[in-house]
Amino acid sequence: MRALMARDGAVRIVDVREPDPGQGQVRIRVEAAAVNPVDLATAAGVLADNGLMPHQETYALGWDVAGVVDRAGPGVTGLRPGERVIGLSDRLTDPLKAQADLVVLDETAVAPAPVGVAAPEASTLPLNALTAVQALDLAGLAEGETLLVTGAAGGVGGYLVELAVARGLRVAAVAAPGDETVVRGFGAEWFVPRGADLAAAVRAAVPGGVHGLVDAALVGLPALDAVRNGGAFVAVNAGLAPVPLRGIRVSTVFIRADAAQLRDVAKLAEAGRLSLRVAGTYPLERAAEAYERLRKGGLRGRLVLLP
Repeated sequence: MRALMARDGAVRIVDVREPDPGQGQVRIRVEAAAVNPVDLATAAGVLADNGLMPHQETYALGWDVAGVVDRAGPGVTGLRPGERVIGLSDRLTDPLKAQADLVVLDETAVAPAPVGVAAPEASTLPLNALTAVQALDLAGLAEGETLLVTGAAGGVGGYLVELAVARGLRVAAVAAPGDETVVRGFGAEWFVPRGADLAAAVRAAVPGGVHGLVDAALVGLPALDAVRNGGAFVAVNAGLAPVPLRGIRVSTVFIRADAAQLRDVAKLAEAGRLSLRVAGTYPLERAAEAYERLRKGGLRGRLVLLP
């Protein structure tokens, strides 16, 4: 079978043995696998250089998968062969990840796919939507409180806005000026154009500052002044988490697979409450083109590989 690997910064397809599911695992025949910035970082060796994973000769690629259960290992009770699913390959050092013909995942990392949603769109959910869910959980805001989302037009940011609104939060969104209509469509109440004096603009709209902030755009310390005393700041990159000041709780989201959370976001997608954005699709054999396009930036939505 084919699998996408990175070596010396270049991505290429290699032939590997078909994996077998072990105890509590399922094998998924991949129909779609989204490409994320973390894949670029893995391929370039950035994660290894920063001590997040060991240096290796080759790196397996792909976190997001949508497909069909091909085989179920011993002890699997909630999934069956032939079932359409989504899943998250969240272990950096796995020898085989989601950008392949087949992938093996723990049952706890897999959930039924949203009904009526095509595989490319469904594959954009796991990594980005679970990052958003887990960031919102860390923020710990109550219904009616205010949340600032940086990078609100991006893959994680868009889900953050929609999921926050679904929880009853009032959202201020930071994005490029041309994306105001997009993020307001997600449910943002206030819009702050990227490049503005962030703290001043937010405090003008929300006197005293917001109750919480999720920093999907990796702004870091300059965004802290938009948060009120005793509020919450959630980073998606530990290296850009600011020093806690003024009683603000600072935390970092470290994404983990969670089948229950996957089921929840799948149901929201099924109900049309999440925007599943695909910027383009590529056959697996053209994966290098997809990676190069992502590297250039400027996308709204995810590129998706189709094995």
